[in-house]
Amino acid sequence: MTRRRTPRNSVIRLTTGNAARTLNHPLARREPVLALDFGATSVLVTTNGPVTADDLKFARQLAREAHRFARSVERSFYGLPDGQGVAA
Repeated sequence: MTRRRTPRNSVIRLTTGNAARTLNHPLARREPVLALDFGATSVLVTTNGPVTADDLKFARQLAREAHRFARSVERSFYGLPDGQGVAA
């Protein structure tokens, strides 16, 4: 990850569990929407109008970091550094 340019002034923590899910809504005539649902709380990620190069850059960064997050969860779940093993 790159270093932040501005300090954080707030943090919202949303934890996963059996109520957490993600949904992609690739709308044909509107901006795409990514929904992150955490039970009663939902976060929608979308663009601010027609898709731009900055939007594409952010989407690729989001996908890369989500993949890294998934690998970290897998390693923790399986308990092995390479993420290859059997769940306890």
